[in-house]
Amino acid sequence: MRSAEVDPRLCETLARSLDISPLIAHTLVLRGIATGEQGRDFLHGRLSSLPDPFLMKGMDVAVGRLVRALERGEKIVVHGDYDVDGITGTALLTETLRAFGARVDYHIPLRLRDGYGLSGEALKQAASSGARVVLSVDCGVSAVEEALLAGDLGLDLIVTDHHQPPEELPKALALVNPHQPGCAFPFKELSGVGVAFFLLVALRKAWREKGGFSTMPEPDLRRALDLVALGTIADMVPLRGVNRLLAKVGLSVLGSDLRPGVVALRQVAGVEEITCGAVGFRLAPRLNAAGRLEDAALGVDLLLENDPMQARQAAELLDGFNRERQQIEKEAFRQAVARLEETERGNRWSIVLADERWHSGVIGIVASRLVERYHRPTVLIALENARGKGSARSIGGFHLFRALQNCQDFLAGFGGHEFAAGLTIDAGQIDGFTEALEKTAREWLDEEALLPSIAHDGEVLLEELTRERVEEMAVLAPFGIGNPEPAFVSSGVRAQQIQVVGENHLRFTARQDGYSQPCIAFGMASRQGELQGELDLLFTPAINNWRGRKTVQLRIRDFRSSEK
Repeated sequence: MRSAEVDPRLCETLARSLDISPLIAHTLVLRGIATGEQGRDFLHGRLSSLPDPFLMKGMDVAVGRLVRALERGEKIVVHGDYDVDGITGTALLTETLRAFGARVDYHIPLRLRDGYGLSGEALKQAASSGARVVLSVDCGVSAVEEALLAGDLGLDLIVTDHHQPPEELPKALALVNPHQPGCAFPFKELSGVGVAFFLLVALRKAWREKGGFSTMPEPDLRRALDLVALGTIADMVPLRGVNRLLAKVGLSVLGSDLRPGVVALRQVAGVEEITCGAVGFRLAPRLNAAGRLEDAALGVDLLLENDPMQARQAAELLDGFNRERQQIEKEAFRQAVARLEETERGNRWSIVLADERWHSGVIGIVASRLVERYHRPTVLIALENARGKGSARSIGGFHLFRALQNCQDFLAGFGGHEFAAGLTIDAGQIDGFTEALEKTAREWLDEEALLPSIAHDGEVLLEELTRERVEEMAVLAPFGIGNPEPAFVSSGVRAQQIQVVGENHLRFTARQDGYSQPCIAFGMASRQGELQGELDLLFTPAINNWRGRKTVQLRIRDFRSSEK
């Protein structure tokens, strides 16, 4: 279950208050929704209910400096990061500040040359180009030395970031990060592009009050929420609260084909319907591919491109990079699994692997796949010239950033979140780091935490899963981390009409007390022999649209004998 057992009376009250089915109400309660007001915010939240951006510490100083830059016509350089969050944040700030009348250029570091974070070389280039303000997005909270350099260069540095702050903060003109101590902003889990969006909301208000839009149209920031949705979903921040609202509205903007670059990206990716899954698994990897293998600025260029022909060419280029990335990733995953299976897994509670053959642009993806397979906190390190760049991914109960703080004596640098982080390390420190991380894992985790589990929303009878009830579940979308697709268990089910379809999938009919539902189990053909006797099915109900006919279909997540 996703949480403890719930009071059925609470579900009934919520169902009546929100005019929803008891099944949907039950699912909401398991996600922490306990009142009608909370339910209405979840299901029907409006942008007008977003928190005041000036509650974010440092916002007033940042906005005041940007207003002066607008008044004086000073050049602003936006400094982003090379992942989708940084790419979309850079595009959002550049596009909107230009719409405010600002002179704006942007910089994205090269992953292989510059590494992660605010680049000292980029600051020097900004100063030499005549810029007076550098505005970071999705990076900078750890840039202590770079902030000092910016001051020496005569630059006013505004840092907007969402990563966990270190003990020593950079001495920037303004630091805008909801995680920093003393920040009153009520929602802490924003993505980098989300922080940038709130900066623009605040700046628009201040610039309006200054009369800045008297000679130009005032930009509609809702039209830019496609970029916010892209970055928020791709960065895997929890889709609850403010994030869920921004993603929900942003997905509708994404689907309206207002941006030529997104249209072209959808075309090369073969995306017809815009969902979180389409963003996370089809669009985002193509935007990411440029930064992993080449120059992430190509992704910014695509998102800012207004000419459909140019956008199509850029999207096809990114699509090619993505295919190349997939091959490199596949080989690195094969090599990592071989090492773990042959020699290195043993009885360890964490995984640390380093290799000179690995490309630093794909190790984060490979680490995620290893976490899925072995359910251990995982760090992969790409070595070059006795120096390593690492990507880390984690499991529930193991806060990765805090774990790296425990191991920082062995690291040259690090940063990140609870479930994802990056680091740099000297090759000679890897053994010590490996043991320090293992010690931390054994102190923080127990054996149960190392067992993979799939949370679900309780038991249902097959007869409850009518087409109307399953269609109603769409009100819970968008789904993702923090708001997973509903999953249920049905017990005492028998499988009939079992057949293998495609290369590796099972299709069968589930029967329970005279009721039946069609099922599809992707990638489970090898388990066909287990579909014997009475079963417990774990599944996500869905609507299958085949030749215009809509029917309920259960997407099987797992199954077991009811006798266990």
